[in-house]
Amino acid sequence: MFFEFRFWKYLFNRNDLIVSLKEDATMRGFQSRVWFVAIFGILLFALRDIWGLHTEELTALFVNGYEDTFTIARIISLIGTIFWSLLYMGFHFFVIAFILHKITQVELSKVAILQLFVVAFLLMEKAFNYFLYAVVGYATDYSVLSFGPLAATFIEQSYVNYFFNELSLITGLIVAIQFHFLRSFTAMSTRNLFLLLLGIQVILALITAGFEVLPIESWIEGGQTK
Repeated sequence: MFFEFRFWKYLFNRNDLIVSLKEDATMRGFQSRVWFVAIFGILLFALRDIWGLHTEELTALFVNGYEDTFTIARIISLIGTIFWSLLYMGFHFFVIAFILHKITQVELSKVAILQLFVVAFLLMEKAFNYFLYAVVGYATDYSVLSFGPLAATFIEQSYVNYFFNELSLITGLIVAIQFHFLRSFTAMSTRNLFLLLLGIQVILALITAGFEVLPIESWIEGGQTK
């Protein structure tokens, strides 16, 4: 028995997908959807960089008359952004899928399908923020869908603010989707499964917030001057 993997249909209606997977039906068209999401992600990250998101420090080169250096820096920044987009999507698609597979004992192929949806929602959040930034003409370090702006209003601790910035409405949606999907295939208790999924998001937020506040760029520059 075969069934066609329809990305948009199953993105918002996973019950039919779960039923088909439980019946061990052969799925067709999944790889092409993976490529679709990957290409969309690369284009999104590239557009954000071309627009100037997180490249503010390069403006000084242009203002000071170093136009050739500025052009080269922008090209390098774009290449680095594309490389980072592949790492970002690959981490959530492969690494997180492997971790969930090992802990829940759900087949890796099934978890990979789930994580494709997760990557899609993460990209949608970034696309939404990028659209708003383009409309208003400026960007911030915080996602409008996260708790970061709220935390920054009351807390003057950068690490805490960046931590809450990684916890958004999309994060809650991702946990809900993962929980709904995985509980149909795992023998793990619903309580432990929920705590596992929530714990992964919290750990990722803690690690990401740490990278945001660490002076990595200064360390690299300091190492190069020695």
